[in-house]
Amino acid sequence: MLQSLYGKIIKISGRPYAIWALAGISFLESSIFPIPPDVLLIPMILAAPTRWFKIAFICTISSVLGGLAGYAIGFLAFERIGMPLLQLYAYENQFSEFRGKYAEYGQWIVFFGGTTMFPFKLVTIASGVFELNLTNFTVTSIVARGIRFFTVALLLWWLGPPIRSFIERRLGLITILFFALLVGGFMLVKYAF
Repeated sequence: MLQSLYGKIIKISGRPYAIWALAGISFLESSIFPIPPDVLLIPMILAAPTRWFKIAFICTISSVLGGLAGYAIGFLAFERIGMPLLQLYAYENQFSEFRGKYAEYGQWIVFFGGTTMFPFKLVTIASGVFELNLTNFTVTSIVARGIRFFTVALLLWWLGPPIRSFIERRLGLITILFFALLVGGFMLVKYAF
């Protein structure tokens, strides 16, 4: 079943509309959506390795724009949109504890959230709520998301067919690892803050 799903994602990744789907997922993941864009970014680069730079660039820009939307949710509509999102992910208690740390380490938190599997939407919404300087937030988001997505894209381009073969042979293990990292990011939020 996993191989079949992987095959479908690879097939979709080579289609002309895939770049728009990646842009949409990247945007939404930075503000409201729980699934990271890597689920489409990786197969798109495997399907078209010569387009790695364009794919990573679009993913980065879309993610930063989505981060600005998350910032706006926190700044303008926290009670109406942001708090229900936090309740959906069961983070409301941790969020209030997070406030004190954010005042001191806000820019570093944005960098950490932008380069790891940490749920970036929580960082973007928190940045708006706690009124992190918008210029600092934007520049840090560009750098962090750029590091994350360009590193993945460059490695996939550089390693090329051998990495695709590795992924296809060990798809089950890689899927488990990916979701473990994703859940780990959510757990980090829950227990660290």
